[in-house]
Amino acid sequence: MFASMANAWKIPELRTKLIFTAALIAVYRFGAHVPVPGVDIEAINNFVQGGQAGVLGFLNLFSGGALTRFAVFALGIMPYITASIILQLLTMAFPSLKELAREGEAGQQKITQYTRYLTVGLAFFQAIGYTMLFKQYGALPNFQFINLYVIVITLTAGTTLLMWIGELITQHGIGNGISLLIYASIVARLVPALSKFRTMSLPSVIIFVVVAIVVLVGIVLVQEGQRRIPIQYAKRQIGRKMTTGGSTYLPLSINMAGVIPVIFASAILMFPPTLAQMIPNDAMQSFANFMSPSNWPFMVLFALLIVGFTYFYTAVQFDPIERANDLKKYGGFIPGIRPGRPTAIYLDRVLTRLTLPGAIFLAAIAVLPNILIAFRSDITFYFGGTSVLIVVGVALQTMKQMESQLLMRHYEGFLK
Repeated sequence: MFASMANAWKIPELRTKLIFTAALIAVYRFGAHVPVPGVDIEAINNFVQGGQAGVLGFLNLFSGGALTRFAVFALGIMPYITASIILQLLTMAFPSLKELAREGEAGQQKITQYTRYLTVGLAFFQAIGYTMLFKQYGALPNFQFINLYVIVITLTAGTTLLMWIGELITQHGIGNGISLLIYASIVARLVPALSKFRTMSLPSVIIFVVVAIVVLVGIVLVQEGQRRIPIQYAKRQIGRKMTTGGSTYLPLSINMAGVIPVIFASAILMFPPTLAQMIPNDAMQSFANFMSPSNWPFMVLFALLIVGFTYFYTAVQFDPIERANDLKKYGGFIPGIRPGRPTAIYLDRVLTRLTLPGAIFLAAIAVLPNILIAFRSDITFYFGGTSVLIVVGVALQTMKQMESQLLMRHYEGFLK
């Protein structure tokens, strides 16, 4: 692997992409440490980490600790993810947006533009909510309207800049820009979290390490697992040339949606309790405590949302009817299955059965740390299943992309 990394560094194009990506991530981490004007950082840190913030402590993980400092990038990339969820749901619901999505690159650019506008709007209102929330707990001394204006504009601009950085990494870096930003946020919290091992007993440490190894192996196996559907191409004449046909396969992954369902479910579940904490009302505060990540209603709903979003995003990524029509168009067929509609039905049935174990596995991994903590109260190291899924999933995707660059130049890849 180290030899492969050395070979990757020797490729000028890949080296440039790696340096460009590292530089933008460094900018992101710098912005996560620069607080907005007029903020008492110690008061916010005590509020978020002192057990009274509830869901905000969970959101702090996705911002890489920027929320405890109320930094320029305190909102993180979550407004963009929420906007993406809303646009994808609207695309499924409204035929006009669905047609726009099918128009190729031009249509996708239009939808991306709508997502950007919605991200700015969500970030604006979320910035107002966080500012008023922290004001209630004395984190904004000498608060005036000009302070609200400056803080809200700064936080909204920070999210917009972060969205642009993610797009730059996707276009000119090594890809997966938004996922890499989330990856960097989670990894940045890993080292401080390691100090919590000192408060754990030896049996709990052993249990935690064994479970962590099993989880990591399981994530890699499921992320890489796939069902290969055999495809046969018949001989056909194109102009004056006769194609030879041949056989290949159609790979269907067990977890085609990757870590996106976990991120989507987290974004959906984080929004109502966060909104509840921003409203000074006893009923809303009770709801926020009820939906705390440590309570069973949150875990049950989290697992159900992950399963639902896994099927939803798989349906967005893979259309059996469209794939069956493409096979028929190019003379391909599945042995024993008639082309056209029977092929679409067969692919849909296989994909539905294949997605179920992947969705259940994602849900189980996401809620496993909460269950483990419930049985062993001295396990204080909370680097949750959601974080592990995102870190491992993004790492595998990045390694695959870098391997493709190496294989184009006849080098051995990272996964060899």
